[in-house]
Formats: sequence, C-alpha cells, structure tokens
Amino acid sequence: MLINGKISMEAKKEIRIYDGATAIITSGASGIGQAITEELAKKGCEVVLADLQFELAEEIAAGIRAAGGKATAVKLDVADHPAMEQVVRDTIVRTGRLDYMFNNAGIFINGGVHLFSIADWEHIVNVNIRGVIHGVHAAYPVMLMQGFGHIVNTSSIAGLIPSAGEVSYAMTKHAVVGLSKSLRAQAGLLGIRVSVLCPGIIRTPMAENSANPMSIFPSNYAVRCWRKSGRCLSIFLQKKFWMPLLKTAPLLSSPPGGNGYGA
Repeated sequence: MLINGKISMEAKKEIRIYDGATAIITSGASGIGQAITEELAKKGCEVVLADLQFELAEEIAAGIRAAGGKATAVKLDVADHPAMEQVVRDTIVRTGRLDYMFNNAGIFINGGVHLFSIADWEHIVNVNIRGVIHGVHAAYPVMLMQGFGHIVNTSSIAGLIPSAGEVSYAMTKHAVVGLSKSLRAQAGLLGIRVSVLCPGIIRTPMAENSANPMSIFPSNYAVRCWRKSGRCLSIFLQKKFWMPLLKTAPLLSSPPGGNGYGA
C-alpha cells in the first residue's frame, strides 16, 4: 500500500513456496523465463511477466488467468533502470510483497571479437550485466525491508568455463555468477536467498535464432573443457579453429522481431 507517497508493507516474516507468493520474471514471455512463469503460476504463485515483447507477455498472462492463475504482463527493457524500479514498485503496491525476483533476461552476440563494435559490447553489457544489477538494485532493498525474499539470476554454463566462440556472452555470464555468489554470501546473513542458474544449451527462441558458436569449427575437430587444479582449461586441438571464428561477423541473437530478450 501507499502511505504519504511511500511504499509500506505489513510485516510478513517468511517466503512462500509457492502458493500465495509473488514473483517477477524478466523475459517471462519466452524460453526459460516462460517455463519458470508457467510453472510458478501452476503452483499458485502470482507472476509478473516483465518483457520487452509485451504482446506476447500479455498473451501468456491471459492464458494463465484463464486457467485460474494470477498473472500480469508489463513492458520492460531491463537496461532501463527507472523502468525496472517502477515494475518492482507497482508490484509491491498491488500485492504487498515480493517473494521472488528472477533476473532472467539476456542476449547473445558471437563472432570474431576484433569485429565487434563498441556498440556491440555496450549492448550486451547493458542487458546481461546491468539488467541483472537493475533487478537486484530494485528488489533487494524491498526484500530486506520485508525480511525475506529470493533473487534468482540466470547465467549459463558459459559463465563457468572459457568459451572461445562466445567471448562477450561468456564475459557477461561470468559477471552474473560472480555477482550472485558474492551477494549470496552477504544476503544470507540478512535472511535473503540468492541463487544463480547456469543451464547448458536449451531450446529457446534465443538459441534457435542464433548460430551455434561451435558450428563454425570443422566437424572433425574436438573442443574439450575440463577442470584441473581448480582451473578450467579450454584445449583447442588445431589452430585452424580460430580462422573460421575470426572471419565471422558478430551475430546478435534475440527472439523474432529483434527486440526481445530471453536467456
């Protein structure tokens, strides 16, 4: 509720799993975000689909409501910090709580790094890193105020190992892992949960609309990654691997329409 223009919440001591809870899911209209949204709704959670693809988000939200669930679609560019804060604020005003914040939005750019423009770097950083920061910055203080909450950030297996075919993407996903692990250490002392999701290759609109970064390598070669002495080493068996990669122009991946974000 609003008191003198400020958000006020009743004391609600514990997180709900999941019936009666409230969750915000960025990029909730496609891919992993859509799957999270629909499963939470089935379990009785009120979901907020925050997505740049508003029409698609509203279609999915309408389906959830028709099935007896609670769902709201909002248009959101995660790179827009004030817009992110507004989504969190509106959710709290309407529901009085925020149990889960899923920072799931992401984009993918691959190709030879020397062909990237500075705009390419800025774009992927703005969405994949700043988008997560914006979600944390908006949700974390609310969760501290209410005394509970769970932040779930979507990274990738590329956030755990070197990935020659997707340098910029892997860089951002390593950052998400680092943020999540460090925030978890701090937030846990204050009763707030933090998790990081590191999926492998999932059939999502982002994956289907991008070239496999390893498909540019000759099929008779192998790329192997393994851990040794606590470090992950990428071993490329032939120098020829680099030639196709470095001749490949950067490729930006997003769902159909070119504007949506989806991890």
